[in-house]
Amino acid sequence: MKSYEETTADRGTTADDAPTNRQIRALHTAETVTVYQAYKPQIASFAAREGRFPDTWSRERMTWVKPSFLWMMYRCGWAAKKLQEHVLALEITREGFEAALAGACLSHFDRKVYPDRDTWGRRLHATTVRVQWDPERDLHLRPLAHRSLQLGLAGWATRAYADEWLVSVRDVTPLAHEMHDLVRSGDLAAASALLPDERPYALTPDLTATIGASPVA
Repeated sequence: MKSYEETTADRGTTADDAPTNRQIRALHTAETVTVYQAYKPQIASFAAREGRFPDTWSRERMTWVKPSFLWMMYRCGWAAKKLQEHVLALEITREGFEAALAGACLSHFDRKVYPDRDTWGRRLHATTVRVQWDPERDLHLRPLAHRSLQLGLAGWATRAYADEWLVSVRDVTPLAHEMHDLVRSGDLAAASALLPDERPYALTPDLTATIGASPVA
């Protein structure tokens, strides 16, 4: 685990146009990448126990995954929000993750990625995967200047995510609660030491351009 000083340096404020503003930071290996989702207890318990989503989990609706643990904590309120009481760490194949990125479109028009709104609109209607770059969060869940990837999967990507890409499922709710207790007590160093080792995730030039990411050195 990283020290508090190292983590705050990695997740500190940067200028909006800084070279590392839109890098994917994730817990990853040579073959997998970990994303996070929050669910109600029934779904989370089944998924963690069986290593897969139940058949009742809809493969036809959009589902959003987040490589950032702290952004997940912001979204689910440290696993305290209704129907988000359990946080899952879902390890998926890099091949699947990058296939989703290759078939993605930014949710909002960005002139740095698309030459005009018509080009963006055609891409939007031709794809079912969405990318958003939202402010990363610190241990107090306050926004930072650099961005965190949110990946919305629908259609083929939702089905592949649930039934092909999934490698392992862990319920990390106890970790969320422990970190939240440490933050509330003011022990940021101890909370930071528990953070997953989220490192910049290198992409090909084509994928970098497709999702409007910043290059990884």
